[in-house]
Amino acid sequence: MSGRLKDKVAVVCGAGASGGGVSIGMATAITFAREGAKVFAVDRDLALAEPTRDAIVAAGGECTLHECDIADAGSVAHMAAVCLAAYGRIDVLFNNVGLFSVGGPLETSEEDFDRLIRVNVKGMFLTCKAVIPAMLSQGGGAIINNASICAIRYQMPSVAYSISKAGVLQLTQNIGVQYAARMIRCNAVLPGNILTDRLVNRLKSVHGTAYQEHVAAWGEQVPSGRAGEPWDVANAVLFLASDEAKYINGAKLVIDGGLSASVVGHKL
Repeated sequence: MSGRLKDKVAVVCGAGASGGGVSIGMATAITFAREGAKVFAVDRDLALAEPTRDAIVAAGGECTLHECDIADAGSVAHMAAVCLAAYGRIDVLFNNVGLFSVGGPLETSEEDFDRLIRVNVKGMFLTCKAVIPAMLSQGGGAIINNASICAIRYQMPSVAYSISKAGVLQLTQNIGVQYAARMIRCNAVLPGNILTDRLVNRLKSVHGTAYQEHVAAWGEQVPSGRAGEPWDVANAVLFLASDEAKYINGAKLVIDGGLSASVVGHKL
């Protein structure tokens, strides 16, 4: 531990692990705490975030859980107010909540399309809107939004998901440029094939007993020959949250083992 976030307060939205094991949100919250941050762990289902808090506390870190629906403006405003009441500031916001759906325009229902836009884009808009005033008043802060390589390339039929993640990139760029002179940085991470228990469970539901073949393919299509881990994303988010990235703003950091630079395709 080098204390890269020492004395900073970090809000992690989507800090739980819905598939069990370690999620990107959980790995990032733990990584933040290891580097000295006080973690305000947010999730819609607090039971999912309890293992995150327990791991942080067991290692001697500090973590507060808070239940929040990030697609609801009132819930998000309350979340920010509770964090400020507890810690007095918000230095880092990691927007990690997101829904996924498979299907092109013909297979995707209007209801599913609206649901993904509401959570994946509006949710991040609301959390940014809620914490930016605090960051302005304290002289700056760092926002990191979790997008996807699906925002910049076709990976599978996932029109609603891909459009929503492309929206996250423009939200990131707009905030980063508008508030750069006020010392607020806003960047995005674009994970590729990250192997989580949530993904494995999704593949099981789609492919049944043949899911292992698809898990293997998830890694084989990557030029580096393996799928990524949640910790790979967490380390990148940590860098963007730290002062080491003080001159990086409005940027897109791809974390995919070279997949988006290759010509390999994939079918989930």
